[in-house]
Amino acid sequence: MQINTDAKQGAAKIMQQADQLGTFSAMENGLLRAYLTPEHKAAHQQIDQWMQLANLETWEDSVGNQWGRKVAKNPTMPTLLIGSHSDTVANAGKYDGNLGVLLAIEAMLQLSDVELPFHVDIVAFADEEGTRFNTTLIGSSAVAGGFQEEWLAVTDSDGISMAQAMTHFGLDPALAGKDQRLADDILSYLEVHIEQGPVLEDLDLPVGVVTGIAGAKRYQFKLKGMAGHAGTVPSNLRRDAMCGTAEMVSAIEQFAIDNEIVATVGRCDVFPAAVNVIAGEVHFTIDIRSQCQSTLERCCETLLQMLSDIATKRQLTLTHEKLYQAEAVLCDDDLQKKWGEVVEQHTQKPPRFLSSGAGHDAMVMTNITDIGMLFVRCEKGISHNPREQVIESDVAVALNCLVDMIKKLTD
Repeated sequence: MQINTDAKQGAAKIMQQADQLGTFSAMENGLLRAYLTPEHKAAHQQIDQWMQLANLETWEDSVGNQWGRKVAKNPTMPTLLIGSHSDTVANAGKYDGNLGVLLAIEAMLQLSDVELPFHVDIVAFADEEGTRFNTTLIGSSAVAGGFQEEWLAVTDSDGISMAQAMTHFGLDPALAGKDQRLADDILSYLEVHIEQGPVLEDLDLPVGVVTGIAGAKRYQFKLKGMAGHAGTVPSNLRRDAMCGTAEMVSAIEQFAIDNEIVATVGRCDVFPAAVNVIAGEVHFTIDIRSQCQSTLERCCETLLQMLSDIATKRQLTLTHEKLYQAEAVLCDDDLQKKWGEVVEQHTQKPPRFLSSGAGHDAMVMTNITDIGMLFVRCEKGISHNPREQVIESDVAVALNCLVDMIKKLTD
């Protein structure tokens, strides 16, 4: 696998820039950069400078996304969008989202002298993770025309509303989402992202082509039984909410295996949580995902009924609330094909096509245009973790692929 000098130098610069972005953090000994915070502003000011050094026209939109544009000679031509997010979860790694933004800027720098028959807009989405306000994909939703006015009233852990945070940031909440992009003006959307999984590393491949993004549903459950003394209530007379939850968790795991989906019980709170008291109530969550929307719908319906049956059998009361849902989306076939061609060109290996179990801004952008994604190998598949790591030579391959993908769209 041969990597040209421009790509090597570009990758080395991107690794340094990722380190620099990692300093814009609200955590002293870790990385946390949430929406509409001072760290968000500082990071986007730095990204703005890098965009300008890549000869891009720059601006900030109504919700705080940072943009840079390479203007086509013909102003009536459509626009290719390339982006990812700049915000992080708490105690994050340096490459989730950020790598895609930096790769896009460097690709534009390497294409500075190339006349393209379309505009290219690079976007650093201000909020994908939902760390501060628990409303994910705010940045891309605004771009794709999906910003919800009720989000402005949502508050963070300090009681500050999104509208208040926007005002303090220098934005006008009354304009949020009003500068959405129109489908007729967009050529397509590309995103490069770390895989956040172990498949590429297991195959010893630097990059892979994404076929689609899993749909997801999240539920909050409350299971109520009867608290009692741990020493005096016989086992056969108990209505133990913790034992009921344990059976449900095992059933969820097996159901996911049998139906080739993923289902995760990520949180479990027990009440009254005393060592000598039978659990009277348990709250737990389920995150369910599938690449196929019809499979996701069927499995959710079946699983909810299974859990209800377990509760009835154990004389427990089960209630649930849906917290979140996102539909499964497919990447455009033609964009997948083109990604595959450039990947094979730069790796000298057949491209690996793989799906994404994690959500991305691309899933929102499908509302206005076709999407195409490229994954970059990350060490042991670790993400949302300070140990998140990429290989510099893989970044160089991804940069070569992105540059040639942009050129291929001119054909």
